[in-house]
Amino acid sequence: MPRLLQALAGAPQGGAEMHFLRLCLALKRAGVEQRVVIRPHEKSLEVLRAGGIEPVTAPFGGLFDWQTRKILQREIAGFRPELALTYMNRASAAMPKGDFLHLARLGGYYSMKYYRNCDHLVCITPDIKAHCVKHGFAEERVHVIPNFVEDKSATPPADRASLDTPAEAPLIFALGRLHENKAFDILLQAVARLPGAYLWLAGEGPLREKLERQAADLGIGGRVRFLGWQHDAAPYFAAADLYVVPSRHEPLGSVVLEGWMHRLPMVSAASQGPSWLIKDGENGLLVPIDDAAAMAAALRRLIDDPQTAERLAQAGRTAFEQGFTEDVAVRRYLDLFERLLAGRPAAAAS
Repeated sequence: MPRLLQALAGAPQGGAEMHFLRLCLALKRAGVEQRVVIRPHEKSLEVLRAGGIEPVTAPFGGLFDWQTRKILQREIAGFRPELALTYMNRASAAMPKGDFLHLARLGGYYSMKYYRNCDHLVCITPDIKAHCVKHGFAEERVHVIPNFVEDKSATPPADRASLDTPAEAPLIFALGRLHENKAFDILLQAVARLPGAYLWLAGEGPLREKLERQAADLGIGGRVRFLGWQHDAAPYFAAADLYVVPSRHEPLGSVVLEGWMHRLPMVSAASQGPSWLIKDGENGLLVPIDDAAAMAAALRRLIDDPQTAERLAQAGRTAFEQGFTEDVAVRRYLDLFERLLAGRPAAAAS
């Protein structure tokens, strides 16, 4: 197994951060020797330590942060990694050069200026790979490995009564950062067109107060529950009847994979990632971006047609099992690591 240094300059919460933690722990279970460097966010430290990884912390600050590079140099000298995997712009740009292969994982359409010193890129969709190649990165050095999600489909459901939600009401679930890109304003407009349906919305962000006011103005405040950030959303998935991804911009959509894993019928706006993942009418329903009427109609269809809802849910679960489990993702990463290390010149690999 290779010695792997992983580094993330992430926020306390978010999709990239969740994937980073999942991959660190999954590779640990697969026997990969790792050194992990992150910002000192308490919850992330707690998750890694519970999984048997003692992380190193660094500030990953701005232009005048000399400390992070010094910490990385120290860890490189002591750990002597064969590979380094960095996430997003700041950690990728901060990684010093050394006698190892530097891979950067891209979950979005980032500027290539941050990745000039990288040997290879790992993109989560073919479209992100195309973006990297278009902006000057050699195609043979760009690889595609989608995200994965942990299988938590056996999790008991959250108690509807605890959130003042009738047991018989159609329950829609959505989650994500409360940000313009996620289009929860459109979702609220759709729910307003579905009398009797309830919405549980898990997430935190700058638009929370605005969305709460919008729900009240639409007259659906009594049917919407703002759950805040949930490190483990599995109980809420398990309690729901329907799942929706309204995003205007979603490079991959690990949230799609979570819906499939939990075997929920899904409606999604046709943004980049969901459009790649979902086959409309087969394992989910796609609707135009920013179209509340179309979203409401698709949700109504699934509420009124349980057989179609069940068929889509089962097909989504099958798609998850075939391509987006921990075992599949770990094998893809290990195969890539093995292939890249085997291709290194003998002097560089020594």
